Amino acid sequence: MENVRRDLVDPAYISLVKGVVMGEATSLPGLHGFLSEFDDDYDCSAFVAVWAYQELQHHYAFRAWLKAVDVHIDQARIEALREPYERGITPSATLATNVISEIIVNTAYRALSAWVREPVLSDLFLRASRDEAGHAREFLYYLKRRLEQHPEELTSVLERIHFYATSSRLNHPVGVYKHQLVEEMRGYETVDDVIDVFLRFSPPDAQDRLQAKLRRALGSALGRDLTRNSDIRQALADSMA
Repeated sequence: MENVRRDLVDPAYISLVKGVVMGEATSLPGLHGFLSEFDDDYDCSAFVAVWAYQELQHHYAFRAWLKAVDVHIDQARIEALREPYERGITPSATLATNVISEIIVNTAYRALSAWVREPVLSDLFLRASRDEAGHAREFLYYLKRRLEQHPEELTSVLERIHFYATSSRLNHPVGVYKHQLVEEMRGYETVDDVIDVFLRFSPPDAQDRLQAKLRRALGSALGRDLTRNSDIRQALADSMA
């Protein structure tokens, strides 16, 4: 981190990266939850161990950047995020939620890489975005495989897609599942702040395009055309018929 250009560090970058550090810290409780929920799937569990390692690399890399510009991270805030996630409605719903998480941050990080002027931070965002794209592909693979084995879990997946892909606000799963930590995170940046920064400098249709990307990716795993919101609603009705 000795190559950080301090003269190019905008104060807005500090808040942004603190939010990234908080979001990436939740891979540890994510790993705990996955290993518990997928205790009968060795292959998926092995992938999740690699996924969590790479996500923790992001966490510590962005923390190192903050340290290089003399910014301290309150470890108590990190510890507050360590409680494992609750089991999803179904394992397939959990996988779908992670696909959504990875696609959102892949898109946001790639855009942030082009937006920030400090070159070391830009490179960190670009490298992390590439990792997130790979994670999304792997989670899509395990989602498709899981649904082939457990088609009865399809409705729960469509419900997740409907929640995230049709909402008027772009929700990130970490913000949704850690919302109860209001007091612990008061006055501190979170992943929701990262998404807000991304949307502020992006074109007005950025959220619509990102949600369309979610529908396309998850629709491919389900073998369904989910181009429109009405397609999701129809698929839900069909799955419950």
